[in-house]
Amino acid sequence: MDDLDKKLLNSIQSGFPICSRPYGAIGEMLDMGETEVLERLKKLKESGIIRRIGGNFGPENLGYFSTLCAAKVPEDKLEAFTETVNSYPGVTHNYIRENDWNVWFTFIEPSREIIAHNLEEIAKETGVTEILNLPATHVFKIRAKFAL
Repeated sequence: MDDLDKKLLNSIQSGFPICSRPYGAIGEMLDMGETEVLERLKKLKESGIIRRIGGNFGPENLGYFSTLCAAKVPEDKLEAFTETVNSYPGVTHNYIRENDWNVWFTFIEPSREIIAHNLEEIAKETGVTEILNLPATHVFKIRAKFAL
């Protein structure tokens, strides 16, 4: 990763241009062509430096509810449990931690009742009954921007 890659990554973390040719606009800001911007981003994605480029929306601003969930999942049920959880379109991410509560995921849905229903379905389908539903009571949004 060279200095131009770092400038590119710094420029796309926030304030992404909303226009018909955003990569061209980014290129103009960095004295690069649109094609070079796209090629560099492609290489950064292929190398694993970039995971995704996309919008990040606050569910509460769209009339949705989000919750953090934690589950105690026996090792022999991990794969089936995570596959089941990931099959729900309202699950934004799912990861394993080294703890008794070893699977954590977030759920976003139009109502808390839908979340509760989906968690009941997951428990019935997987046999994992210890699932915590930890809805936020207040959101303290911090801006995650990494200066490169």
